[in-house]
Amino acid sequence: MRALVVDHSDAGPVRFADVDEPVPSTGEALVEIRHIGLNFGELNYVRQWPAGAVHGHDAAGVVVRAASDGSGPPVGTRVAVGMAPHAWAERVAVSPASLGTVPEGVELADAAALGIAGVTAFRVLRKRSLLARNVLVTGASGGVGHFAVQLAALAGARVTALVGSPERAAGLRELGADRVLTDLAETGDRFDLVLDTVGGPLVAQAWSSLAEGGTIHLVGYSSGQETTFPSGALFGFGEPRSIATYGDMTPTSGELTDLLGFMAAGRLSAPVGLRGDWQDVGNAVQALFTRKVRGKVVLDVA
Repeated sequence: MRALVVDHSDAGPVRFADVDEPVPSTGEALVEIRHIGLNFGELNYVRQWPAGAVHGHDAAGVVVRAASDGSGPPVGTRVAVGMAPHAWAERVAVSPASLGTVPEGVELADAAALGIAGVTAFRVLRKRSLLARNVLVTGASGGVGHFAVQLAALAGARVTALVGSPERAAGLRELGADRVLTDLAETGDRFDLVLDTVGGPLVAQAWSSLAEGGTIHLVGYSSGQETTFPSGALFGFGEPRSIATYGDMTPTSGELTDLLGFMAAGRLSAPVGLRGDWQDVGNAVQALFTRKVRGKVVLDVA
């Protein structure tokens, strides 16, 4: 079968290859993949994975062989694959712990956009009550950002979306953002929770705008820049503020089920900014790297 594998050469980060068919264990289902969801991190930091390995974590498809131990969904079930290894192939052996059943009315292509981006936003934002809280989402035009804006608004937060340029602000108010900024200096608000996907100097800026008892959750560093805090910036009176890292790789089935339920109810939309054929993966990766995509990239598996 065909798959996208890790390529460490200049032609990378991924290439097509013929690979062996997966052999599911007793606790794994065999899923025929219809769509794959690309993420900036797994492509930009591809050298963290061995060359030649089937790459990717997010996809959607149909169960063609149920797990032989009786766990998981039956044959014919439409499923979203989230944070599972080796997902960018024509067929994948997946633990039910990484699967969410796709309800009627939700397109498989939209379900493929969930995975890492949707689950990350969901896990961070549910760490505290957001009702009437001020929430800042940086890099709001990206995949995690699009989901975070919607989920924070659903939870009753006052959402500020921060983007890199006016062109990347399109559609964020419709998703629930109360304000869309291109510079944090444009507001004097204090934020109870910051979901940061950018890193670099922006983290220090966000720290200076953090309310007492507030937390910055670092879920990405797309800027690739270092963060430097001015002398004395980390000292303060009042309720402690904090910075939290994120790297939760626990099973995603529960969160996928919740997010797909929101989609089915019309309360959450998939931020698919680019849809194409997986044969054009090179162009899709380039568009992602050059920030030409707002939201997620979803490719159809021929």
